[in-house]
Amino acid sequence: MLKRKNIPFLILFLSVIFTFYSYNKSENPSININPNEKSLKEALKGKFHIGTTLNAWQIMGRRPEEMEIVKKHFNSIVSENIMKSERIQPEQGEFDFSLADKFVEFGEANNMHIHGHTLIWHSQTPDWFFVDQNGNPVSKEVLIERMKDHIQAVVGRYKGRIHSWDVVNEAIEDDGSYRDSKFYKIIGEDFIKLAFEFAHKADPDARLYYNDYSMSNPRKRNGVVNMVKNLHKEGVPIHGIGMQGHIGLGNPDIHEFENSLEAYGKLGEVMITELDLSVLPSPWGDAGAEISDNYQYEDKMNPFPDALPEEVQQQFTKRYLAFFELFLKHQDNISRVALWGINDGNSWKNNWPVRGRTDYPLLFDRNNKAKPVVKEIIELASRK
Repeated sequence: MLKRKNIPFLILFLSVIFTFYSYNKSENPSININPNEKSLKEALKGKFHIGTTLNAWQIMGRRPEEMEIVKKHFNSIVSENIMKSERIQPEQGEFDFSLADKFVEFGEANNMHIHGHTLIWHSQTPDWFFVDQNGNPVSKEVLIERMKDHIQAVVGRYKGRIHSWDVVNEAIEDDGSYRDSKFYKIIGEDFIKLAFEFAHKADPDARLYYNDYSMSNPRKRNGVVNMVKNLHKEGVPIHGIGMQGHIGLGNPDIHEFENSLEAYGKLGEVMITELDLSVLPSPWGDAGAEISDNYQYEDKMNPFPDALPEEVQQQFTKRYLAFFELFLKHQDNISRVALWGINDGNSWKNNWPVRGRTDYPLLFDRNNKAKPVVKEIIELASRK
């Protein structure tokens, strides 16, 4: 028999359940999905994969309406943060594959190309990677062994399931030199070669990529091309290059972007990764992605807090179309184009490089409604 003192708790419990149920009913995952409309993935079929990133909330099932957009329009997925080393191995030997497993399972259930991001990166790597038990820098041999253990554990777990990997991320500076990261300081430039060799051994069939931002910068382009050429001469299995697509309305120069695309295409496959188009002013006037660069909020840096003016929306559409026209022109060399987010509300650009702004960088708005540019891309792709 139910005791009287438990009745208020029961009422509260049932109320919560009802509220949750009502919320999920009202937030119909298909509210902005018209099954009769052609999708991006249908329009781009046979040209290249069209992908998007997934964040932890989406992977955990807390954003079902956003996942419906993914299933409708995209045929490739990449995780935003949950496969970076600080998340997947926060302490030495203590791996947490729970969200990564869900991510891969979603991709498999929906017959998607699955891309892994990222194995070796100077940022979002746990401190223990580089120090001994006394806090002193580890030796070259120890760091190489830790790299090997991490890569083999992660890639090996998803052997035959994750189709391609960003093996090394952002190792070249804008001037073409090697970034002075802890990997570089301790191991030297061979850390790149070793990372690719470890990944290839763990899954010989996976496609392996070097990924970086500001890849249209001529000096950086030369540095990346020379690095990859030298590694190819040594027989290192680098199958392609990822060009991060963090662009703005005025930067980068699209002709330099094409020059880079052609240069990288001579070395292997090309992926356009992390694509987003910021409409907001940049503190330094370019389209880099150095996450350590942050600037304080000023109203003048957040000109569209409520909505995007029609004039700017038209510029946004025109700019995106120009880049997709370029991607379609070079479709023989491009294996994947991936947006860095599903809708404007979950884009990192709202908080970088200035926290607290309202940006509009993606193809779907904050209500998960396709922007006019989506229809324009579909029509463009159908003509190519």
